[in-house]
Formats: sequence, structure tokens, C-alpha cells
Amino acid sequence: MSKLNALISLINSLTKSERKKISSYLDLDKNTTDYAVLYKVIDNKPSANRQQVRTDFIKLRPSAAFNTAINYLFDTLLLILNQLRVNQDSYFSLFTLLMNAKVLYEKSIYHECFLLLTKIQHEAIRFENFNILFIAQKMELDFLLSLDFPDITEQELLNKQYKINETLKTIRKINEHASLYELLKHRILHKGPVRTSKQKQELNDLVVSEMSIVSNSGVENFEIQKNHKLFQSSYLINVGDYKSALNSYYELNSIFEQNMHLLSNPPMYYLNTIEGVLESLRNIHNYEGMVYFINQLNKLETRSAHFKLQIDAVIFLYSLLPLIDTGKFSEATRMISTHKEGILDRINLLSAEKQIQLLLYCAIVYLGTDEPHKARKIITQIIQSDRNVFSLPLFRTTRLVYLMVLYEQKDFDYMDFEIRSLKREIKNNEKSYQLEQVVLKCLRKCPDELSEYKRIHLLNKLKPQLEEIQNNKYEMQLLHVFNFIAWIESKMFKIPLEKVLQEKLK
Repeated sequence: MSKLNALISLINSLTKSERKKISSYLDLDKNTTDYAVLYKVIDNKPSANRQQVRTDFIKLRPSAAFNTAINYLFDTLLLILNQLRVNQDSYFSLFTLLMNAKVLYEKSIYHECFLLLTKIQHEAIRFENFNILFIAQKMELDFLLSLDFPDITEQELLNKQYKINETLKTIRKINEHASLYELLKHRILHKGPVRTSKQKQELNDLVVSEMSIVSNSGVENFEIQKNHKLFQSSYLINVGDYKSALNSYYELNSIFEQNMHLLSNPPMYYLNTIEGVLESLRNIHNYEGMVYFINQLNKLETRSAHFKLQIDAVIFLYSLLPLIDTGKFSEATRMISTHKEGILDRINLLSAEKQIQLLLYCAIVYLGTDEPHKARKIITQIIQSDRNVFSLPLFRTTRLVYLMVLYEQKDFDYMDFEIRSLKREIKNNEKSYQLEQVVLKCLRKCPDELSEYKRIHLLNKLKPQLEEIQNNKYEMQLLHVFNFIAWIESKMFKIPLEKVLQEKLK
């Protein structure tokens, strides 16, 4: 990303309070310097691209050094935002105190310097910020060494060194837990949920390592408890054990609620936890239970505009999913219209995985309202995305829904081409759901074109497979994305999809 693109993104991500502070600090009403003019140009046109910004700025300041203005404004904004966060975030405030201690030492104000370092260590312990605690402890020893250890006994020195070693042990334990969770999360995102018992066995290396770390930890703090429960919850939901995953997420949520002052800023792990709870509740069809946790997200405050968009996206997604699952497609359409400007028009700011999720379910809604042309337009947006979405497991499910859209549009030639392409992919990857094969078989038969007798015959032929699928916890993971069996039955019996879904819910 170029410096100008970074500057545009930075200004567009500012909150109202940050804009107000920056406007006051830069005195934008009176300030006519190059960097102030550049700020106004970008702020007045949030949707402007690099070339438009450059053109508008040069019109106003033809003799100005454009690149110099970019660099100065970027550095100035970062400085202001850092100053704003000193009183808002313990991480920023503790680092600022560390720098103050260093200045005091350099100015030979030793007594105040050591008092400040002691205060930093107490605050770091209170907020369980062990990285800053280690820096403060090591800085204290370095300063004492340079001053030839004034007024300190050998035992006091040994105690300080012992505390540093204990801090390092804690940091190592936290890092071990975090590393395993990161590996598990990476596998889930790039390989998808477990589809077979063999794939479940492949996760055993991580599970065994995690159990070993937990049993030998000997240290209990918020970070270690959090990473342990995150690993456990993610593993359980990945292997299809939704009830156990939900219990684990409840325990994790309880840990967060008891330690709200220790949440990272922005509280990404807390958002992941609530999303895990919502996913688990949705998978066991406890839609009423989801309302409380959606309200919890509505109460979550953040100073980050980007993180606020992530929160809104999760709220939108898990408000939309119960409507899809219960066949309330008209309500779902109204919800999409309501959130189009706030979320869907800014969807490119979200991760590739979240983009596919939101767009896929919007397409499914239009499939349910018998508007396949709208669904096709949305899925085409996914397929033609410049983001690296093709390697994501959810992309193959998107292609399956795309085939259903093509079927609804009677575009059978292109549908046959896509079926052959998807079959090749499934064969090459050697990772497929039985349900995928059933859907492809059903599409090739074109049930809408068959007589009633042939449709019933085809359904009876598929029935043993469908029953087996619904009793297989790995196959159910694909059904939790969307009830493909309900769509097959709606085609076989020529009944609207929403009625089939509502009947299944009963």
C-alpha cells in the first residue's frame, strides 16, 4: 500500500471524537498549510481515490510539495492518535510511562525514575501485561547496574532477578498456548471443518500438545485461561460437537466478563468468543438464546471504526441466519435492505472469509424469494473478487449454491460445465461431503423437468443417503451452512423452499 493510500484509509477510519480532536489540534478552520489542505481534501471526499486526491490538492496548492505534505500529515495524525490513547488504553499509558522513566534517568533524576518504574510494574501486574512488566523490570536492573547498585543488598538483587525469570516463564507459557490456538485457527480457515474421522485424527498433534501444556503449566492467569478455552471451543465446534463447544464458549465468556478490564483494545478475542457462542446456538437451533448475545455485542464499545464494522457484520449475520433457517425470506430481504449502506456497501473492508459469508447468505435469501438473478449477481461478485477467496473452504459451498442458482435460471448448459468443474475439484482434493455428491446428482437429473412418478422414484432412491447424511455429524457441518436437503425436497415436491424449511423446523 502506498503512503497516500495509507493516509486515505487512516483518515476514513477516524471516529467522530478523533476527528473533533484532530480538527482542534490542527486548527483546521484557520490553518492554510499544505498538510491541513490535504486533510480537508481527503476528509471532504471519503470515496475519492488516489488520483482524485492528487488532482484536487494540486488545484488548491499548485506549487506545493505533494509527497512532503503526505508524509508530514501521516506522521502528525499518528502522533495525535497516540496522544489520545494514552488516557484511554492501559497499553499506551504504560509505554508512555516507560518512556518518561527513561527520560528521568537520562536527566539524572534517579529517585523519581525508580518510583515511576515501581508504579509501572504494579500497573502491569494489575492489567496482566507481562511484556511491559518484563521491560520495566529489566530497565530497572539496567539502571541500577549503571549506578553501581546504590542502596541495594545482594538478596534484594537476587529477588529482582527471580521476578524477571518468573515473568519470562509466564510469557513463555502464554506464547505456547497462543501458538497452538493460532495453528488450529489457521487449519480451520484454510482446510475447513473436519469431514472424516481420519481428518479428526490429524488434529491430534495439536490436541496432545495443548493437553501437555495445560497439565504442566503451573501458571494461572487470564491470558492462559483465555487461550486454553479458545483452543478447546474452536476444536469442538470444528469437529461438530456443538453442545460441548457451547459449554466451553459459555465458560470462556464467563472468564471475559469477570476480567473486562483486561480485554485487548479492540477486544477481538471477546468478539470471537461471542461469535462462537452464536454459531453454536444457531447449530442447535436455539434462536431465542442468540438474542442475549447479540444484545451483548450491541453494548460493546470501541474507538476503532474498522472494529465497529466487524461487530456490526457479526450482528447482521447472526440476525439474518435465524430468518434463513426458518424460511422467513421476506423478513430477511428487508434486513438486507436496511443494512446495505452500513455494512454491505463497505464489505470490502472485512476479511475475505467474512465477505464470502455475508454475500453467500444474501444470495441464499434471494434464492428463497425466487429472485435467482439477484443471487447470481452476488455470487458473481464473490467469484470475481480480487481477494484470494478460491482457497477458502467456504468458496466450494458457494459454488454449490451457484449451481442451484443456475438451475433456477434454467441455464443448464453453464450449470453442466460448472458441475464438471466442481467434480474435478472434489476429486483432486479428495475432501468431499456425501451431501455434495447428492446435490450434484439431483441437479443433473433436473427434477423440475421430471414427471411426478419419476420425481418420487428419484427421491426414494436418494432417501437412504439423505437419512445417513442427517445422522452423520461431519455431513451436518455442511447442512449447518445451508439446508441443501430442504432445497432438494422443495424441487422434488414442487413446494416453496420457505414452507419446507418451516415444516422441518416443526
